[in-house]
Amino acid sequence: MVTKVYTGAITGIDCRMVCVEVDVSNGLPQLEMVGRLSSEVREAEKRVRVALKNTGITLPPQRITVNLAPADLYKEGTQYDLAIAIGMLASAGMLPAESVQGIFIAGELGLQGDLGPVRGILPMVLEGRGQGFKRFLLPEKNAKEGAAVSGIEVVGLGSLREVYRYLGLPGEVQDREYPPVREESWQAECGLAEDFADLYGQETVKRVMEIAAAGFHNVLMIGPPGAGKTMAARRLPGILPPITEEESLEVSRIYSVAGLLGEERTLVKTRPFVAPHHSATLQALAGGGRIPRPGLISQAHKGVLFLDEVVHFSSAALEVLRQPMEEKKLMIARSTASYEFPADFMLVAALNPCPCGNYPDTARCRCTPQQVRRYLGRLSGPLLDRIDLCVEMGRMNVQEFHGKAGDKIQHGSITMRERVMAARQKQQERLEGTGLQFNAQMGVKELERLVPLGQREQAFIDQVYEKLHLSLRSYHRIIKVARTIADLEDAENIALKHIQEALCYRGAEDRYWG
Repeated sequence: MVTKVYTGAITGIDCRMVCVEVDVSNGLPQLEMVGRLSSEVREAEKRVRVALKNTGITLPPQRITVNLAPADLYKEGTQYDLAIAIGMLASAGMLPAESVQGIFIAGELGLQGDLGPVRGILPMVLEGRGQGFKRFLLPEKNAKEGAAVSGIEVVGLGSLREVYRYLGLPGEVQDREYPPVREESWQAECGLAEDFADLYGQETVKRVMEIAAAGFHNVLMIGPPGAGKTMAARRLPGILPPITEEESLEVSRIYSVAGLLGEERTLVKTRPFVAPHHSATLQALAGGGRIPRPGLISQAHKGVLFLDEVVHFSSAALEVLRQPMEEKKLMIARSTASYEFPADFMLVAALNPCPCGNYPDTARCRCTPQQVRRYLGRLSGPLLDRIDLCVEMGRMNVQEFHGKAGDKIQHGSITMRERVMAARQKQQERLEGTGLQFNAQMGVKELERLVPLGQREQAFIDQVYEKLHLSLRSYHRIIKVARTIADLEDAENIALKHIQEALCYRGAEDRYWG
């Protein structure tokens, strides 16, 4: 008799249903597994046999064939263990055939029969729900993660013995003895752990961060060591609009596949802040593997990717940012398939102005012009062209260091966040029906339709385009930043002063790379 048990295979951040077909028949006692399997899936044969033995379950000495369909899909991971074991028991008549019908099963088996957590439970449950499954049998440590999906029942169990007993019980007894895990009510968490009030002085930087948070613009900070670049970047998530439930589920899928969710963190409820070390490789940033897993770029989806000392990253690692910064997704090609990972992040980069960090202070800087050019030249022109705001940070004076209490309130995270949320509300109303959320996400069509310029403003930006030899991308980015500045000032239309301020945030870029 052939028994079918359903589980899932992770491909990128998505899941494809896998049917575990088990046939137990007369013949020489052996277990054969087919279906284009990785070595870790093939090793399930030994894990399942020993787990059954140590659980006290003895299979009849017969020929067992296990097929993981579809056969053309490459399968890796350990989530198939439990489904294979249950399929063998049901096919051998040791469990009622109807007990496995309509149930999605996933979990890794230890040699003692204990159930271990697996990666990618969230996309598995989402795909299973889409395929009509209502009940999911998962490891206890993955149960809360699975229960974050509404409209289903998740049963979390700790061992093969518990699963065997559960499936052997009548339906009404199952729910009484093993009640489904309850879905947690959704509530975004506030990310105000660090406050901009702690950053003394640097009012221009705070202004730039407020504009960046309001419009989701990319930022580059240039300044000497100790100027507060890292402090400013780490406080940025605290003034961003709270993550929505839909965004949280999208980000949590990425973290689930990356193995970064667990019992304590079932969903990502704050906007991500990812700050890799400059030694991070291209594969670490973009993701990799035979079946690629999401890298650090994708883990920053809907949040902030902070690259401190950006010029010390490898050229290959930096250039991989170009596609996702423009298209908001990352494509990884393999000989068997192509995988698409979401990558809609805000880039915040920081660097010193020269190797010693004191340029252009000629009294303190000892770097030669050639050294400065070589140092800054590690950041390519095409990457700079994708950055909306460039701000220079200088050494603070004593007056700025001893800032007044009133200034701290004016430029604290709570006040800044209120202004950001007011500007965000204006963008929501303007972009309604477009599927966009922030000004930075607008394309040329949206700019032409939703962001009209007055005759005076149009003539000015056209003149700037010709005089500064801007690219068309930079031209449109200046208009987007100006629109965000106007939103922060509650202005209906972009005024000349808004465009001029947006241009000021290109001054540092022109000064160092012009």
